[in-house]
Amino acid sequence: MKQSLNPLEEIKKHSVGRVILQYSMITFGILIYTFGWSVFLIPQKIVGGGVVGISSIIYLATDIPVGVINFAINLVLFAIGVKILGAKFGISTIFGIVVSSFAFIFYQQIIHIDQFIDATQFEPFMCAIIGAGLAGVGIGIAFINGGNSGGTDIIALIYTKYHNVSPGTVILFIDIFIIASSIIVPGSKIENIVYGYVVMGVFSYTLDLMIEGNKQAYQIMVFSKMNDKIADAIGNEVGRGVTLLNGWGWYSKADQKVLMVIARKTDKVKIMSVIKDTDPNAFISIAKTQGVFGKNFDTLRI
Repeated sequence: MKQSLNPLEEIKKHSVGRVILQYSMITFGILIYTFGWSVFLIPQKIVGGGVVGISSIIYLATDIPVGVINFAINLVLFAIGVKILGAKFGISTIFGIVVSSFAFIFYQQIIHIDQFIDATQFEPFMCAIIGAGLAGVGIGIAFINGGNSGGTDIIALIYTKYHNVSPGTVILFIDIFIIASSIIVPGSKIENIVYGYVVMGVFSYTLDLMIEGNKQAYQIMVFSKMNDKIADAIGNEVGRGVTLLNGWGWYSKADQKVLMVIARKTDKVKIMSVIKDTDPNAFISIAKTQGVFGKNFDTLRI
């Protein structure tokens, strides 16, 4: 019997609901990202990378709000992003730029979040870890849903459009120079730069973990006398393609059809449920794949 859809899947069936869900998740991710910066990094004069890093340096030196500087710098990069990545991507990007810029103003100038959470009472190293982790998770959520906060994220997505390099790696190299530049901030110490590089590493690792974890695929091999029925059920109920391989059972000395399916992490549980319902005695092997390229998966870029 075909399984009922959960509420999220019901929403995704409708174009309006899908768009609302997408932009809600982008907003949620960006709010987490700006929260990490506003609460744990900027108050400690820890500068990470990207346009926010540049904005933080200017803010700490001149008191011009981070949100204002972030918005102004991103306007230039936005124009480049629209030209290369297309108008559709440009809409989600300008949305991310506006939301992130307003979020910084909201946290810092409107509610003065430092009055509620004073990160300066904590160790700078702990603030660097927490702030970078939150920023990485936030941007990861935005990336997964087709958005970003602008800035060097745009540069990273442009580069990864043509090369098989993770966005975190691209951002890492760009950030090296920006963090080193934080030495010009009044009162800045070498320790602040070191913490900045800690932020860079944690942020890149967290971002890659979020994105690659979402793309994780599995190769599932099924040995069953009912593989024909299992294949039909996977195709009809999960919507994944299935391949039947010719095998030979050495112990039984008989022909054996081996079912193979490549599936995303989100489909794994459904497929296992289908196999169990069809043949509880099936022998199953599951392996994580290093990468899957082709229809319904990633595009090969060389």
